[in-house]
Amino acid sequence: MKKTAVAMWLHPKHPAISFTTWQSLWSCWLYQAARQRKLGGLLLLSLVSLLSGCASRPPQNPDNICAVFQQEPEWYDAAKAARERWQMPIGVAMSMMFQESGFRHDAQPPMRYFLGVIPYGRASSAYGFAQAKDETWDDYATAVGRPFASRSNFADAIDFMGWYNSRSARLNKVSKSDAFRLYLNYHEGWGGYRQGSYRKKAWLVQTARKVESRARRYQQQLARCEKDLGSSFWDWF
Repeated sequence: MKKTAVAMWLHPKHPAISFTTWQSLWSCWLYQAARQRKLGGLLLLSLVSLLSGCASRPPQNPDNICAVFQQEPEWYDAAKAARERWQMPIGVAMSMMFQESGFRHDAQPPMRYFLGVIPYGRASSAYGFAQAKDETWDDYATAVGRPFASRSNFADAIDFMGWYNSRSARLNKVSKSDAFRLYLNYHEGWGGYRQGSYRKKAWLVQTARKVESRARRYQQQLARCEKDLGSSFWDWF
């Protein structure tokens, strides 16, 4: 039977979309289906545990980390787990994520157009909450043994950021609480940071300062509300 253009595009082997991006879209669809149909009991719990973080829209008040976690309590659980695993302040990771994607699960670089009309691809393969590129995400999934990790899954994305920042700290001697230098590593790559490529990019340095300022604000907010955060097992029933 002849495949339609849509069916071919959705197929994981189709060159228009990478396998990891297809996996992210598929997991997000499953998550939304679970929420909309309100599946009960252990099935819902297992689905949310696997796919939590794939939100239909960004938080309503992204300037307040307490409001973000109150809207999406499972995000706090995931952020806390990443903090414990990678010794990374929650405010740092969340500030970097906001800068990268605005907390949008399906964020990606804009399409480029030839002569303003003909689309010819995106600037990079960056996708999801953390805006991780295909090759970097694959390195992470291999390193931590999570082949089914998805970039549109908040828990996976924030764990990825913890892994990346942990390597930045080890390779380039950057403090895990230094949001400014961690973001420069994240944007330029470990080699680019060592070479000082950011020094010729005033706009990037300014952006990294914004990330630093937001991380500090998030940490201060979190200190006031963290004791009241977290999702309950019984909330799902």
